[in-house]
Amino acid sequence: MAVTGLAAVLLVIALLLVVVSTVQPIARKLELSETVLLAIVGIIIGSLADVALRSSHTSAFNGIAEALLDFPLNSEEFLLIFLPALVFQGALAIDVRRLAHETGTVLLLAVVAVVIATATIGFALYPFAQMPLVVCLLLGSIVATTDPSAVAGIFRDIGAATRLTRLVEGEALLNDAAAISIFSILLPSVTLHKAIHLGDALISFVVSFVGALIVGVVVGRLTLVMMSAIASSAAEITLTVALPYVVYILSDEILGVSGVVATAAAGLTLSVYGPSTIRPQTWLFLNQLWQQLVFWAGSLVFVLASMLVPRLLVGMTRWDWVLILIASVAGLVARAAVVFGMLPLLAWTRLSPPVPTPFKVTMVWGGLRGAITLALALAVTENEHVSTPVAHFIGIIATGFVLITLLVNGTTLRSLVLFLKLDRLSPIDEAMRHQVLSIGLGNVCTRAKELGDELGFSADASRSVVDHLARRAEEEQAANEFDRALSDIQRVNLALITIASQERSMLLDLFRMQGLSRRVMETLLRSSEAAIDGARLEGRLGYVRALRKRLSPSLRFKAAQWVHNHLRLDRPLMLCMAERFEMLMVAHFISISLTRFMHERLEPTLGSRIGEIVAEVLSRQRKLLDEALETLRLHYHGYAEALENRIFRQIALRLESEEYTTLLSESLISDELSRELLKELERRRHRLVKRMSFDLRSGIEDRLKHAAIFKGLPGAELHDLATTTSLRFVAPQEVICRKGRKMRAIYFISAGLAESHVAGADVLYGAGDLIGAQEALHGWRCPGTIRAVQFGHFMVITASRFQRLIEDYPVVLENIQNILRKREAGEQPIALLPGANRKVEDDAGKDALMLLAPKSQLPPAPETKE
Repeated sequence: MAVTGLAAVLLVIALLLVVVSTVQPIARKLELSETVLLAIVGIIIGSLADVALRSSHTSAFNGIAEALLDFPLNSEEFLLIFLPALVFQGALAIDVRRLAHETGTVLLLAVVAVVIATATIGFALYPFAQMPLVVCLLLGSIVATTDPSAVAGIFRDIGAATRLTRLVEGEALLNDAAAISIFSILLPSVTLHKAIHLGDALISFVVSFVGALIVGVVVGRLTLVMMSAIASSAAEITLTVALPYVVYILSDEILGVSGVVATAAAGLTLSVYGPSTIRPQTWLFLNQLWQQLVFWAGSLVFVLASMLVPRLLVGMTRWDWVLILIASVAGLVARAAVVFGMLPLLAWTRLSPPVPTPFKVTMVWGGLRGAITLALALAVTENEHVSTPVAHFIGIIATGFVLITLLVNGTTLRSLVLFLKLDRLSPIDEAMRHQVLSIGLGNVCTRAKELGDELGFSADASRSVVDHLARRAEEEQAANEFDRALSDIQRVNLALITIASQERSMLLDLFRMQGLSRRVMETLLRSSEAAIDGARLEGRLGYVRALRKRLSPSLRFKAAQWVHNHLRLDRPLMLCMAERFEMLMVAHFISISLTRFMHERLEPTLGSRIGEIVAEVLSRQRKLLDEALETLRLHYHGYAEALENRIFRQIALRLESEEYTTLLSESLISDELSRELLKELERRRHRLVKRMSFDLRSGIEDRLKHAAIFKGLPGAELHDLATTTSLRFVAPQEVICRKGRKMRAIYFISAGLAESHVAGADVLYGAGDLIGAQEALHGWRCPGTIRAVQFGHFMVITASRFQRLIEDYPVVLENIQNILRKREAGEQPIALLPGANRKVEDDAGKDALMLLAPKSQLPPAPETKE
């Protein structure tokens, strides 16, 4: 009995998946691209299905053959089902930060190359095709889009340079969108005979492109917010499965912008922020799931599209082969013109890093076409408004173009990459390889010998293995030119990249602990990735700059501080302070581990001299970090202790969990006992998820009470002053007040140091000093820009409030005069940070001129009323 209907369709899909599974190992054995082999298999399956329908001896397979040839998907449904998933996963798998440095190259290949290919192929065919120019241009847009799957697969198999793979995958993200946009502009002209206005078409293209980018980023960020709120692995992964289809249909069908670009933008957004928003184990599973989904989707796309080839080639003539050859040569010439003619311009203008000539040759020859081209060609042949000659022309030429690129370029690309030696390691990596192996094999040899003796292996059995390891270590040592191959600068940069990468790994490992703030981990992960990029592009300067930016107050922190100072709303700043406290503490623990990692792992590989340089860089960064942390600890000691206790409890819970897992793997406890222990562990971990309360104003009144300048104030006034006092947390080199600005507030330094340069003299302010007292009393402007020297904690009192305080309590003015006399006697400001006290010049008694006016300039103290 023949299988028909839905059962036939499901059986076809199942059989195709079986075929896909068998093709993969065969392609690997034949050293052939999976995509090329899938295309060949698809053509064979399509041809056999056609023969089966025409033969009376295979009637039992007619249902399956009909389902194969008349698969219930038109071109629009084909693109809607497969394209969002393919584009989204391609964006998700890309290292966005490294691709960002190649933006100029990617946009050139993805947009400009598509436009030039469309025009070149269209005008090349026009004199020979006996078709209108718009039809030839339509064909050009169909075959202009490249398919990265075959190329990237070949590059990965033979270990080609990662930059080459990154460029090809980055190009593929957007060239589908560019080709489909041009196709959408040209198709109505063919079907409805509308004139094309170049200006309107260009505006429409730009609006569609930019609008789609905005939609993709916004929807991607909203999805991340939902994932943070849900905090369920299954639900988070489900949201990512829905995201590409939601954003594609929303953009394409409702908003009228490019669905492909929007989907790519959403995927890139998740790629950037996902690792710091989603738990590492969830993120790992999410990527594995998408790789599997795209393996199915991509394989089915090629097989199903290739099955249509025999139908699209029906009625082919010899002249059609000539036209296919013309189109293929024109496409190759257009791509070569862009790659060899325009990429050097980007390098010359420094809009993008230079691309080596072997890379260019490979990129030109690797412009394969695939399933999207066949789907667009099918869309034309299915359109009832397209005449039969035009449909015949589009279907045959586009299909032949795809076959030539797959069967000629695709089968020779591997040999070309090997011929150009793009599969070899760079000189730096080659030097590192010998260095690492010479050290590592020596360690392995020693450990293997010790383990053999411990386990009682006979000398004859273990000697050959140990001797072989020793010989390999000696060979690598003999070939080792690490000291000559890499300069000191290169080794320092390599060490800093490794340090930053290790920090990222440690952070991801810590992120597995529940209870740590997602926003804190996102901040730390982003800064560690910025440090990797900084070290890679600018060496030590870039690395240091990225980590210093981490310690500087963020825009969100500054906004919360503004709200606190001007609107008297404390909650935003309290949340920011709590996150900053946690961020600094986690970074502190990480810095200790990084120092140990550098001494134990990096220094033996890179040498003691490089280890000293890197240790100095880490030491300076750790000093800044400790300074920032101690400033907060000084004022919020109780919170700091509670936070440390909380983090340590989380670490202990994780160690406990790992111990139970080990006991289970060694069969020392049963599954039932393991589940019970982990359930109890989860209950205790859940208690740590709740956010700790942070009292922003904790200790303000006590600080004011013990300040010498406020000595003698009654308790009620101190309490009132504390409630109206704002807080300001400053970072090194942060401007407190600019020269010539009116002082609207005075700053009481609770901790830290500030400095100014006035009348050729440096003025230094330390703990207990008032900045702006003189200006507040006289209404003067700031005579010199005041900057923070180190991380500090300032209390901000408005100028009007300070003037009222002086009027109501003359004792404050007396305190100012007493402090001035002590300073003139040589007392120096201090930093009130452990280990951070700083000496000042001998004339330190004059360093408070901005703070406390000389007696001649201070208003006389009012007479005390009896």
